[in-house]
Amino acid sequence: MDADLVGLFFSSLVSSTLLPGGSEAYLAWLVSDGAISAWVLIIVATLGNTLGGVITYGMGRLVAMRYPFKLLDKNKHQRAKRWFEKVGSSVLLLSWLPVVGDPLCFVAGWLKVNAIAGIFFIALGKAIRYMLIAGLFV
Repeated sequence: MDADLVGLFFSSLVSSTLLPGGSEAYLAWLVSDGAISAWVLIIVATLGNTLGGVITYGMGRLVAMRYPFKLLDKNKHQRAKRWFEKVGSSVLLLSWLPVVGDPLCFVAGWLKVNAIAGIFFIALGKAIRYMLIAGLFV
């Protein structure tokens, strides 16, 4: 397996957890280099980033076992919960956004949003972002 693909996968995975990271610049550099198909790079980055989102979602599910969201009684928490329930798992299309994307995945897990739909929307949002980034450098 190509070291650049492995590096891109792990860079994408780490940058999609609550840890800092930035896979976009690495993807852009690899696309501009042209040694690997842009589609292969997009798929690898999307898989890594989606797995990171799923891990963050899972962390939220683990927290929910010990600290159910209903225990948070502040008005802003309950308002956020109602908004999340109203919008549903489609809000995870925004999981690619810097700063707010990772917490969205975490809260989705904490609120026990449907995992299958959640993974679909996480993957779709992240794939669109990587396609846009790659398209800028092709």
